[in-house]
Amino acid sequence: MDTNNRIIGSYTGAQHGPLVLVLGGMHGNEPAGPRAIDMVFHKLEVEPLHNPGFAFRGRLLGLRGNVQACHQGLRYLTKDLNRQFTPENIARVQAAPPDTLLTEDRELYELLATVAQAVADYAPTELVVLDLHTTTAEGGIFAIATDAPRSVSLAQALHAPVVTGMLHGLRGTTLHYFCDANFPCPTVGVTFEAGQHDDPLSTRRCMAAIINLLRSVGCVRPEDVENQHDDLLINYSRGLPAVARLRQVHHTQPGDGFRMQPGYLNFQPVRRGEVLAYDSSGPITAPWDGHILMPLYQPQGEDGFFLIEAQPMQK
Repeated sequence: MDTNNRIIGSYTGAQHGPLVLVLGGMHGNEPAGPRAIDMVFHKLEVEPLHNPGFAFRGRLLGLRGNVQACHQGLRYLTKDLNRQFTPENIARVQAAPPDTLLTEDRELYELLATVAQAVADYAPTELVVLDLHTTTAEGGIFAIATDAPRSVSLAQALHAPVVTGMLHGLRGTTLHYFCDANFPCPTVGVTFEAGQHDDPLSTRRCMAAIINLLRSVGCVRPEDVENQHDDLLINYSRGLPAVARLRQVHHTQPGDGFRMQPGYLNFQPVRRGEVLAYDSSGPITAPWDGHILMPLYQPQGEDGFFLIEAQPMQK
């Protein structure tokens, strides 16, 4: 595989600082992330021409996650790459001869090697990871934070609803892996869900999230960031809960015939007892009142839907 196709771009400022790693295409049927990353690099290249005082601190690195799946426009080839970042699976992949690895095992091996080399080369003050995604359903954008205060703070600065507790409902995601325990420098991760897969505005929202993150971690000055990036995200998030916490994930099983009821939107309220989906065992109902997130409307995927509840804002 041509690993150069994994690197979308790199931009280094004159002043040393954080390494901001932006991942797009962890799922190959989500093109908005890679497109947005590429567009941000173009903006950074021409910014000094229009803004002579522009200065960049640190390094920005943009990577495709699942290169093979991106080429084929599929969520994944044999297994979901964004569920493979468990300690035991990483140990297995890194211990295997590289030429024996196939599909997502190969993707994981090369992605980890690329990131490790980038950290070793730059020796950043901090590693900040933004993982860009889109969903099959319409109805809202959101950021996913870990339980670390730094992650929650960066997620809130993206001007989108923040969902916490997701790490307790899933295993092996990028947010599980990109943490202090696995790197020689302070490390924090945030995931951003930019809207529906095919919505052209999802690319613009991904761009806005990248630029807002660069401002939040001090790579660019606040005065160099146009208000339109804030407005784009704030306006689309209007009326949605500012903070929510995961209560349940409905995991599907191979051959269970899972079928989501049509028409659900991200953040749509649901009531206890409401029929959300069906499988071979019959109807699947909501066990409590809340909001639905990421209902599964595509053939590939292991998570049928997520149920969240709004949380009070911290004073």
